[in-house]
Amino acid sequence: MGYLLHIIPVMSDLSHLVIRPMINSDVDNALAVERNSFLAPWTREHFLQEIASEISFPLVAVSEENLIIGYVCANALFEEAQILDIAVAASHRKKGVAEALLKRAIDIARKRGAEVLLLEVRESNYAAIRLYEKSGFLPYSTRKKYYEGKEDALLMRKLL
Repeated sequence: MGYLLHIIPVMSDLSHLVIRPMINSDVDNALAVERNSFLAPWTREHFLQEIASEISFPLVAVSEENLIIGYVCANALFEEAQILDIAVAASHRKKGVAEALLKRAIDIARKRGAEVLLLEVRESNYAAIRLYEKSGFLPYSTRKKYYEGKEDALLMRKLL
């Protein structure tokens, strides 16, 4: 019972969270989250390409205050889907926002007929790796020196 009490506040924090498709007017806010989250952030053009792509489904998480607090960019083509980018504003991390975004991306990938969902993550990003493992992703390989030519990427997949 104590465990359930621990979960309830996280759930209630997300009760007003809206996850919807990303649109062009969201890009500036997504860029702000991106730049505060990554050493080599995406550009405006990356986000605009994802919005315009027929195979992509970028999503934003919008808070009760109508602020974009996170996003996920994913795509699906035939039996394979990919998480390309996911981030949450620092002030809203560890509250279940990334998990909610990931869950929605998984649901959409399934609806589009994907059988596997792939992603890559820095080997040092333990928080993200835990999130992905909790969501059913398993590591299957590495890409040596993938990030900035220095850090390995851990490749993970989830069978849908």
